[in-house]
Amino acid sequence: MDEAGRGPLAGPVVVAAVILDPARPIAGLDDSKRLSEKKRDALYPQVIAHALAHCVVVVEAEEIDRLNIFQATMAGMSRAVAGLSPRADEALVDGNKLPRDLPCPGRAIVGGDALEPAISAASILAKVTRDRLMVQLDAVHPGYGFAVHKGYPTPAHLDALQRLGPCAQHRRSFAPVGRALEQMALF
Repeated sequence: MDEAGRGPLAGPVVVAAVILDPARPIAGLDDSKRLSEKKRDALYPQVIAHALAHCVVVVEAEEIDRLNIFQATMAGMSRAVAGLSPRADEALVDGNKLPRDLPCPGRAIVGGDALEPAISAASILAKVTRDRLMVQLDAVHPGYGFAVHKGYPTPAHLDALQRLGPCAQHRRSFAPVGRALEQMALF
């Protein structure tokens, strides 16, 4: 499994878990960050069609603020693995930490999204799902540029945050959003 969206100031973190079918390999799998948007979009339906199982979990900004980004990601990972049918025998996680309440044994693999095809597939599902959600949020919350920067703290996003203040999708527990809220309270 893998996630997308831990660093942005707005929107959800998305976690995906995938069980690949060894009889139906998918050519071109790699860490989603190393693939172009076009290549990710082309691989997404192949992963859905060829995987034995997949589960995508969206952890909203409100839960991120309540738990913190690390704990929210871990909770999303546990839910993603639990949502697989058939069940996973082992969870391979990109990174160096495992959720405590996985429903099966797990192994953390640093750089796993470039090493393990199932993690690569999960990283593609998570990234494409999150990017699509951010495009939708851009239509609901115009002016922030979510469709372009996907909620990451780019100069354009930080400028919009100062001009417009935070919207409902901003993570209040993240420092730049908290500062924008404090500035709004002064006026």
